[in-house]
Amino acid sequence: MLFNSFAFAIFLPIVFILYWALPKKCQWLVILVSSYYFYMSWNVKYVVLILMTTVVSYITAILLEKEHNEKKRKLYLSVAFLFCLGVLFFFKYFNFISASIAGVVQRFSIQYSPFMVDVLLPVGISFYTFQTLAYVIDVYRGDVNAEHHFGKYAAFISFFPQLVAGPIERTANLLPQIKRENIFEYGQASYGLKLMVWGFFKKIVIADTLAVYVDTVYNNLHEYTGMILGIATIFFTIQIYCDFSGYSDIAVGCAKLFGIDLMSNFKSPYFSSSVKEFWSRWHISLSTWFRDYVYIPLGGNRVSKWRHRLNLMITFLVSGLWHGAAWTYVIWGGIHGLAQVMENLFGKIKVRKGKGVRMLLVFLFAAFAWIFFRAQSFSDAAYVIRYTLSGIRHPRQYLMAGYQDLALTKKAIMTCIGMIGLLCVYDAFSLKYDVIACVGRWNVVLRWTVYLAMVLLILFMAPIGNASSFIYFQF
Repeated sequence: MLFNSFAFAIFLPIVFILYWALPKKCQWLVILVSSYYFYMSWNVKYVVLILMTTVVSYITAILLEKEHNEKKRKLYLSVAFLFCLGVLFFFKYFNFISASIAGVVQRFSIQYSPFMVDVLLPVGISFYTFQTLAYVIDVYRGDVNAEHHFGKYAAFISFFPQLVAGPIERTANLLPQIKRENIFEYGQASYGLKLMVWGFFKKIVIADTLAVYVDTVYNNLHEYTGMILGIATIFFTIQIYCDFSGYSDIAVGCAKLFGIDLMSNFKSPYFSSSVKEFWSRWHISLSTWFRDYVYIPLGGNRVSKWRHRLNLMITFLVSGLWHGAAWTYVIWGGIHGLAQVMENLFGKIKVRKGKGVRMLLVFLFAAFAWIFFRAQSFSDAAYVIRYTLSGIRHPRQYLMAGYQDLALTKKAIMTCIGMIGLLCVYDAFSLKYDVIACVGRWNVVLRWTVYLAMVLLILFMAPIGNASSFIYFQF
C-alpha cells in the first residue's frame, strides 16, 4: 500500500478514527493490527518473515536480559544476528553473491552456471531488520531493557508509517511512545498533516515530474551524449532527494496523527559544505545506525589515523551494499567513503573559497556519485561519465542540444525551475526556522491559500490509476 495511493487515503482515516475512538489501552493493538494489514497489502506470505524476525529478536532480548554469563550472552546475540541477517542475505544478496562468484570463476575459463533463487525482495526488509538488530544490540549493551509485552514490541517493529522505508527508529525513542497511552493534541495532528502535504508535494509534484526526464535518458543511455546526460543526472540528484525525503516527511507527519514523534531523517543535505556534513544531514537514521553499530565498534576515530580511515571506508562500503545487491552501490558507497578519507587527510588545509562554492562542490560531488546509484551497471555509469562533456567545446550547441534532446519546452523549463527554486527556498529557511510552523502563523487567508494551492497541485499532478512507487522501496 503506497502512501500516494487511493487505498492509503481510505486506510489512514479509518485507522486514525479507531485509534482515538477506542479505549486508550487499545492504542497499541490498533497500531499492531493496522501495521500488519498495511504490510500484508504488499504480499501476504512475506508477513511471516517480519513475524519470525520479531519473535526471534523478542526472545533473544529477554534471554540476554536474564543471562549473566558473557559467553552465553554472546551466543544469544550471535543467534539473533545469524537469523536476521541470514533472512536478509537470502532474499537480498544470495543471487548477487552467486552471480559474482560465477563471474570470477568464468574469468579462469571454468564453466560454471550460478544457482539463482527466484524470489521477490520483501518490501522494507532492510529497514525492519536493522531496527530489530539495533534493539537486540541495545539490550545486550544494557542501554535499554528488554520488552516483555510481545504485542507492544511487535507494534514497535511493524509501526506502519516507518515500516517500509524508515526512518529506522531507535528503541529508546519509539517503543516508549508505542507503549504509553497517548492523548490527542490538535496542534500535533495539524502539524503532521501539513508535513504530510509537503512530503506529498516533494514526491508527486517534484520527484515524479523529474522522474519522467530521468527515466527517458537513463533507460536509453546509449541514445544520448552531451549535456542531456548532465541534465538527467542533476534531475536525478533532486529527484531522489525529494522522493526519499518526501516519504520521510509523510511518515513523520503520519506518526504525529497518532501522537508519536519519529526522528527527522533529512536536514537540507544539499546545503552541506563538506561530505561529512552531507552525511549528517542525509538519511540520518541510517547514517547514525552505521555510526553506532559499525563505525564505533570498529574503533571509530579512537584508533590510529590510518585505521580510522580504514574504518570510514569499511562503513561506507557496507552502507553501499546495504542499499542494493549490485557493485554499483558498493562503488557509490566507496566514493563517499573515499571522499571522507580525503577530507580527513586534507581537512586542516585552509579553504579560501566561500561557503557557497563549497556547497556547490559538495552538490556536484553528490550528483557525480549518484550516477553509480542510478545506472544499471558499471559500464552504463562509465558511459555517462565519459560522454556527459561530449561537445562542450562548442558551448552554445552543447546547451541547445541538451534542451532539445530532452524535449524541454519553455513551459517545462519554467516549471522545473519553479519547483526546484521552491525546494531550495524551503530548505534554506529550514536551516534556521521551522517553516511549517512559520507558515502556520500567517494570517488565515494567506496560509489557507497556500495550503489549498499545494493540495490542488498535488491532486492535479497525481497520476490516474497506479501510483508511482518510492525509490527506496527497492532497498
